[in-house]
Amino acid sequence: MVKIAICDDEEKSVVLHEKLVKECLQSAGIRYEITTYTQSRSLLCDITDDAFFYDLILLDIEMPGISGMEIPRQIQNFLPDVRIIFVTSHTEYAIDAFELSIFRYVPKSNLEAKLTAAVTDAAKLIELEAGQEYIIQTANRMEKIPYKDIFYIQRDGKNASIVSSTGISKVRKSLQQVYQELNAPEFLFTDRGCIVNIIHIMKISGSTVILKNGEQLPVSRSHLQEVKQKINRFWGAHI
Repeated sequence: MVKIAICDDEEKSVVLHEKLVKECLQSAGIRYEITTYTQSRSLLCDITDDAFFYDLILLDIEMPGISGMEIPRQIQNFLPDVRIIFVTSHTEYAIDAFELSIFRYVPKSNLEAKLTAAVTDAAKLIELEAGQEYIIQTANRMEKIPYKDIFYIQRDGKNASIVSSTGISKVRKSLQQVYQELNAPEFLFTDRGCIVNIIHIMKISGSTVILKNGEQLPVSRSHLQEVKQKINRFWGAHI
């Protein structure tokens, strides 16, 4: 289920946005839960004080008190993976929205088409990231690592080191064996010694993959074209 918050100081806008979100997610067969706000301070308090969890937030930018531009900065430590869509008539904020790593910017002048596409894309990505787990099981321990938390996997001697948001976990298997066990299209080899999760790739610069957390990983010349093609196919199929 995708948990969504909608915040706009105009009640009519909140009602309209909620209607459009419900229609597009019902059409896509995606389960959802929506909470609405007409005060940005209430949204911020729910997240920071009561630890409300949201996967996706639709925000107006121009709101009294705490602006929509300020909220992503203040909730970053509470909801580091939340997707945010700005819905606004103020196009001059588009560059700032990009700098805040906002998922999508939707102008109110083309609301229905743009908002429907943005919400559907975000919900599909959230569902995709909430999928399977990789299980490491030995005589002494069992560890479950959600696929969405895995950044990359590197060869480490006779081990494979799984680097995730919770740290590094080692399993005594070859990279090829781990890759076959993952059996998921979001993982790809960038060279013979490294598997990367496409979900965490921000961009490819030259022969380097740059992840959302800032880490940079090399792409071998023999893999570069295939890596680009697989990334394009993956997002083409899922977004």
